[in-house]
Amino acid sequence: MAADQLSPSAVRRLPLSIDRERFQALGHRLVDELADRMSRIPDGPVTRDPRPAEVRKAFNLERPLPDAGVEPDVLLERLVDRLFDHSLFNAHPRFFGYITAPPAPIGVLGDFIASALNANVGSWRLAPAATEIEAATVRWIAQLVGYPVDAGGLLVSGGNMANFACFFAARAAGAPWDVRAEGVAAGSRRLRVYCSAETHTWIQKAADLSGIGTAAIRWIPTDSHQRMRLDALTRQLDDDVAAGDLPFLVVGTAGTVSTGAVDPLAELAALCRERGIWFHVDAAYGGFAVLSPEAPPELRALELADSVAVDPHKWLYAPIEAGCALVRDRERLRGAFAYHPPYYHRDEHELNYVDFGMQNSRGFRALKVWLALQQAGVTGYRESITTDILLSRRMAGLIDAELELELVSQNLSITTFRFVPERLQEAAADDEEAAAYLDRLNRELVNTLQREGRTFVSNAVVNGKYVLRACIVNFHTAAADVEALPAIVLETGRRLDRRLATGN
Repeated sequence: MAADQLSPSAVRRLPLSIDRERFQALGHRLVDELADRMSRIPDGPVTRDPRPAEVRKAFNLERPLPDAGVEPDVLLERLVDRLFDHSLFNAHPRFFGYITAPPAPIGVLGDFIASALNANVGSWRLAPAATEIEAATVRWIAQLVGYPVDAGGLLVSGGNMANFACFFAARAAGAPWDVRAEGVAAGSRRLRVYCSAETHTWIQKAADLSGIGTAAIRWIPTDSHQRMRLDALTRQLDDDVAAGDLPFLVVGTAGTVSTGAVDPLAELAALCRERGIWFHVDAAYGGFAVLSPEAPPELRALELADSVAVDPHKWLYAPIEAGCALVRDRERLRGAFAYHPPYYHRDEHELNYVDFGMQNSRGFRALKVWLALQQAGVTGYRESITTDILLSRRMAGLIDAELELELVSQNLSITTFRFVPERLQEAAADDEEAAAYLDRLNRELVNTLQREGRTFVSNAVVNGKYVLRACIVNFHTAAADVEALPAIVLETGRRLDRRLATGN
């Protein structure tokens, strides 16, 4: 239809329109189905281990894009059933695989409301309520972890992006030339960043994308508890300064991915302050544990960092996506990202999140976190996080009591262990062939447990051993779920050992 054929009195109806009554009916039915399926998650397996071809068939995903539209009733019919039949449930009480929490129901509803509003939280003018709610949420998150409430910060997709934002703030602040305009190659000294060998791979991505290159990373060895060694860091800093390099960032970790170890944060902060180096803490996992009386005392030193990354979709149980970057000096964060082209029309006295991060178009992530913080309060989160930690310790105790299970580590809410058949226990310590077999056996054990769905664990390599890794950030998990794990692992491990030992 040509533009001059449009009638001034015509009502525009789009193929995507749904009237109020129909939307209400569809929404009510959908909420009923979701509530039913969510309530039944504990009664089923963690996953049904679907195959890729099976998933594609279930949703008819290999057909070409349809030319004609389909009614929304038809599209939604049995959709919830198909999705729940072909997914893995991190809300299952026996999901111990990764640092991924179940979604708080209030957060699910918050995402629903945020989608209906569809605010672009890049500019205050475009999203006044959403912007102010995000600012309040950032202040509350800072308060939870003991960080200055006047710090700069914003919500991002997750830990990677939260760490990225802080990394770029450190790069802009640490280079003695205008690194944003001239690039990293313009300086006469090589920029260096320091982190432990246990640091998450976000650091490699950040070094790559920031232009300093992954070769600029100094990987500092850890002690027997997977904590960064301060003596090794000090020596490396001295060597690099003597060689003419420029150390600009030290990264400490508050809860490593493999074992939940916490670096000596207070000592790292003091060293960085003495040498004028930006100190950042990746607290994506462990940061919120500072609320718990059971947490390592080292976490209290989060307040000393120049920047901190935390993940509300981990231990605040927010639906994915929700990460948060905190920078002590908010102008340092703005100084890493702000540009003011002529097509931006805004009041500089308003809070415009486009100036504080990588995104221009930003969703209303804060609503689900803001609602959950109010529902649970500090006391509710303290109780939930403490229970997760105590359940992990209970798991470690049960594992340690089993002859054929070797406890390797327990920190925060992560327990690592491996299955060692009784016949191999004496040989495992110094027999290379036995050690290789145990790695193979436990690798098969992880794969089998993940496929069978009775429980779900992941893996790690700790002190050279391939181990099973169980992490609890799950308000659905109870003592009975933890107590069931050793028997499942033993039965599965013995079955696999018989098969591998006989070559079947």
